[in-house]
Amino acid sequence: MAHSAKRRAHDESSNGAGSNGDDMGSVYGSRYAVSELPSDDMPDGPMPPGTAYRLIKDELSLDNNPQLNLASFVSTYMEKEAEQLMTEAMSKNFIDYEEYPQTAEIHSRCARMIGSLFHAPKDTSIGTSTVGSSEAIMLAVLAMKRRWKLRREADGKPADRPNIIMSSAVQVCWEKAARYFEIEEKYVDCTRARFVIDPTQAVALCDENTIGIVAILGTTYTGSYEDVKAISDLLVKQGSGVPIHVDAASGGFVAPFVRPELEWDFRVERVVSINTSGHKYGLVYPGVGWVVWRSSEYLPSDLVFNINYLGADQTSFTLNFSKGASQVIGQYYQLIRLGKAGYRDIMRNLTQTADYLTNALREIGFVILSETSGRGLPLVAFRFPGKDEGEPEDADFDEFALALYLRARGWVVPAYTMAPETDKMKMMRIVVREDFSRSRCDLLIKDIKLCCHHLEQDSQQFIKRMEEHASEHSVAKRKTKDPLNNPRHEHKRVKHSLQGKTGKSHAVC
Repeated sequence: MAHSAKRRAHDESSNGAGSNGDDMGSVYGSRYAVSELPSDDMPDGPMPPGTAYRLIKDELSLDNNPQLNLASFVSTYMEKEAEQLMTEAMSKNFIDYEEYPQTAEIHSRCARMIGSLFHAPKDTSIGTSTVGSSEAIMLAVLAMKRRWKLRREADGKPADRPNIIMSSAVQVCWEKAARYFEIEEKYVDCTRARFVIDPTQAVALCDENTIGIVAILGTTYTGSYEDVKAISDLLVKQGSGVPIHVDAASGGFVAPFVRPELEWDFRVERVVSINTSGHKYGLVYPGVGWVVWRSSEYLPSDLVFNINYLGADQTSFTLNFSKGASQVIGQYYQLIRLGKAGYRDIMRNLTQTADYLTNALREIGFVILSETSGRGLPLVAFRFPGKDEGEPEDADFDEFALALYLRARGWVVPAYTMAPETDKMKMMRIVVREDFSRSRCDLLIKDIKLCCHHLEQDSQQFIKRMEEHASEHSVAKRKTKDPLNNPRHEHKRVKHSLQGKTGKSHAVC
């Protein structure tokens, strides 16, 4: 018996438990440091909090640096005071208005401020926060479809074939909304020379089953603003009652400060609803979005639910119910901390940086696809020149190869295949966010020049081997599991989306 006890003590010491237990020793001297982290089943017992924190932090260190991820519009910087407020609000369930009345009041203030920014009628407009623009878009589509259906049924007409009109450059959440809510998608295709919706073509596609036209204020690929007023004017001229929803996910917090004279919002007659992302140029960490309707006329009452089981009468129009209050608090902080002047200064700086980067890339020899001087989002979309634009005859690389080489330098600058009818045009996109300073921009320009030089020197065979190696051994591929897990092989090559039909990339937002 004594021999067995000595043996157990020796084993525990060998496993790093130590005489004082795991919670008293070094994380890397504990048995957890030489054990695989749980991945499929919960462990049988607990581990010390400091150990769990350190091991998870180490695992997360393998992610890319968010500040070098130039693919995403999502905010990666907030002031420490905002972070503190958001941390303190993490335990609050936003939907519980009775328990947290001031949080509910702050939400209402945000909705009114954002509605005012979009020139919404103060006495009639209605708005709500969402988890992001994806949920906001779902709610707007539901409202358009329901309003169309009620009107059709009141007229004794069939209401089983709704359709929605949009550019083929839409973000994938629009495809999801149409598919999930059984709405036919009617696309106005982009071309190699036009990356936005054509107003005349869009209006020409309207029929009695059209629930609405989508106009994008800042397209995913090139950041261009679609001509909302031109669409509205054509609808008015034709006497059409088709409404417009503006997807201002990215541009809603940019255009009002950089191009205040641009009419795209509720100043435009046929615009009935607008969504925007607080977690993009609204400058809040993910995820928070907003959707505003011109008036309750455009939000059918049978979609809104009155509830009182949390202790007070309240209304609800969301796809989910419980959610944290942190992001709404963070949005309010930014709105009152920065004010219009603060947002204006930031957005103008971002525009200047984007123009600076545009000029540098043009000098290197790239073809620029995005707008400058604030006529679009503060981003730069570009590609290598084609055969008829001065492309070197012996070029053995493309935009995807440059993206790979830049990733080796730490930068995430994605390459995409453009929307349908662009002859599978390839392009790259750099999003200029708040924390992308001029000095960091200069470092990126140097690395782009360096990577282009290496690509010109390397052979096609070497580049191909690099791409194959990266696809099999990159950090992003390490043990990554699809959220749908086991059914992944059944969903890998879907044919119902624009990506499946045409090879279009679903760009990151």
